[in-house]
Amino acid sequence: MRQDPFSRQSDPRRRNRRGGGLRLWILLLFAGYGVFYYFSNQVEDPVTGQKVLIDRNLSADDEKALGLEAYQQILQQERPVDPSLPIAREVQSIADRLIAKVDVVEAALAAEHGMQPTRFSQSFDWEVNVIESEQANAFCLPGGKMAVYTGLVPVAQNEDAMAVVMGHEIAHALLRHGAQRMAQQRLSQVGQMAGAMSGMDPQQQQMVMAAMGYGYLLPYARKHETEADEVGLMLAAAACFDPREAVPLWERMGEASGRQAQPEFSSTHPNPGTRIQNLQAMMPRALEYRERFCEQPM
Repeated sequence: MRQDPFSRQSDPRRRNRRGGGLRLWILLLFAGYGVFYYFSNQVEDPVTGQKVLIDRNLSADDEKALGLEAYQQILQQERPVDPSLPIAREVQSIADRLIAKVDVVEAALAAEHGMQPTRFSQSFDWEVNVIESEQANAFCLPGGKMAVYTGLVPVAQNEDAMAVVMGHEIAHALLRHGAQRMAQQRLSQVGQMAGAMSGMDPQQQQMVMAAMGYGYLLPYARKHETEADEVGLMLAAAACFDPREAVPLWERMGEASGRQAQPEFSSTHPNPGTRIQNLQAMMPRALEYRERFCEQPM
């Protein structure tokens, strides 16, 4: 059968060009939304003096409710020790001292940036439990719900080091790092949707998300840790604990992990060496906070 030279044949190259153009438009639309979301949800944090990404639709009450829900789930799975035990009473005493200084430290840090504090934590319903576990860990959720694992006790060794860890965890809640991570996850989801709808194959999508992780998400997580180290150190110092115990604490943390931490660029946390250097640089300011806000003689 003779081919009609005037018949309208489909050109594969033309189809590829059309497909490529559609993919580009989809990527541009999602990129535009991502940029809009990023800049329209920037708020200034008086404690750090920096602009941060927090979804404006997430209220403080919503954040507290999420923290309480997560806390209740944890306590159902991991039973806390008897609050009358010496370790539970000691942890409660440390928490009380730290909480008593939250407002003054928050105000002092905001004043350093010429700003007024948000008093975000005034609505917190503070609570602390000690959980029986080998983990050398602690946490503070939005709304002031805290826990300390018994595995942290032999690593901390004293109340000053324990206060440094607990101050660090409280700082995460004060700085709304959980809300910031939720906003970042939304941006990640936008990126995943863009890749899927634009026709990228799974390998390409994986490469794009890996680049976003190493280039944006992981450095941002390490920044959160450094911010919490700084605010937590000032908080412990203001509550009359010795901030200098932070350095040997993180030396012991490194030993407890067998010094087998993953490379810093692929981790959510600074490595112990970097952390210790940062803490040493913060120490003169922490000692100044202790002198200013601690009512006990040094």
